[in-house]
Amino acid sequence: MSGRRVAVLVTAVVVVVVAVVLAVLRWDDANKLSTALSALAGLAAVGVGVWAALPGSSGRRRVRASRTGKATAGRGGQANTGVIVVKGAKTAEAGEGAVDDVRADKTGDADASGGGDANTGVRLD
Repeated sequence: MSGRRVAVLVTAVVVVVVAVVLAVLRWDDANKLSTALSALAGLAAVGVGVWAALPGSSGRRRVRASRTGKATAGRGGQANTGVIVVKGAKTAEAGEGAVDDVRADKTGDADASGGGDANTGVRLD
């Protein structure tokens, strides 16, 4: 399960638990509890806003290939199911310049039996 789904699930559970607790408590106690929870939620929202505004992972550039299919190279061609990083290349994933993190995970088969070049992992050119 992805982190986003876990966050939504946990949030939904917390909302249901708080709703049940507020429904069971007496009016005065529920009022005090809801005031405290509102203040805490406001502080948490400010913290999340500050966290979201901070630059992520120190500007690292990443390129990833995962769960790719099969590729077959013809005579003299290339079969690539991984990642080929060319020095100084401008790519949509990484932008222009150095790439800090390159990963190939669970890539498909690359067949170059016809005399070509095959890559299923990471190749740095």
